[in-house]
Amino acid sequence: MLKFPHAKINLGLFVTRKLENGYHVLQTLFYPIDWCDAVEIIAEGEPGECKIVMSGIAIDGDPESNLCVRAYRRLQKLFPELPGCTIYLKKIVPFGAGLGGGSSDGAHVLLMLREMFGLDISDADLEKEAAAMGADCAFFCRKGAQYCEGIGSELEPYPLSLSGKTILVVKPPFGVSTKEAYSNVKPVKPEVPLHELLKKPVEEWKDSIVNDFEKSVFPLHPELAMVKQSLYDHGAVYASMSGSGSALFGIFDHVPEDYENWFGEGYEVHKG
Repeated sequence: MLKFPHAKINLGLFVTRKLENGYHVLQTLFYPIDWCDAVEIIAEGEPGECKIVMSGIAIDGDPESNLCVRAYRRLQKLFPELPGCTIYLKKIVPFGAGLGGGSSDGAHVLLMLREMFGLDISDADLEKEAAAMGADCAFFCRKGAQYCEGIGSELEPYPLSLSGKTILVVKPPFGVSTKEAYSNVKPVKPEVPLHELLKKPVEEWKDSIVNDFEKSVFPLHPELAMVKQSLYDHGAVYASMSGSGSALFGIFDHVPEDYENWFGEGYEVHKG
């Protein structure tokens, strides 16, 4: 089975409070974009055997820590006779970017294994397994925009479509660690909740819908503020950092000209 796990952007991200367990409560809208990895699963080997073969962007670390393998292990605990698999992952979506590429890979492996082997697990229980791997993994088990008010896995479908718009995603030649972003953020409860602000026309978002991580991340990486301003200078109706960074995106009414050459060496620009 072959699937193409998609990335996401955050339309607004308010950090409203910090819980005693260290997690932060967010208001954000997860919106899918068509920047995708590729995951193929082949059933082979003994039950419980899971191998991963990676290509594309190099990923260091123990293969067992990869979210694709972790997804297999979570289902193996529920279904001990889960057939052996080899997972082929072609990594295209940059990591350390706030685009959720790794989370999407893991969530899609859960979905693929359920479909391949006819596993008796409900959507709700599959989402719980996804959320246990990472706060935003559950989003990738669903389709369409999802509004979140919680630590990341409390989701509700939200009727928002950006069809007809062009989304440019800019990935700088460096990442931002989630720990780094959260260490400097200051929770503030917004006067108007994000789900109300998102009802405004996109052209009015600039003055009211923000990503709270920009306040803590931009001083550490001033070039990100320059990228955001450049997107506005080139005609974006709305621009923001996605998640905890380092990727930024701009929403345009039309396909901008020569966008591939707006930024310097090492910057990657994806059009969706």
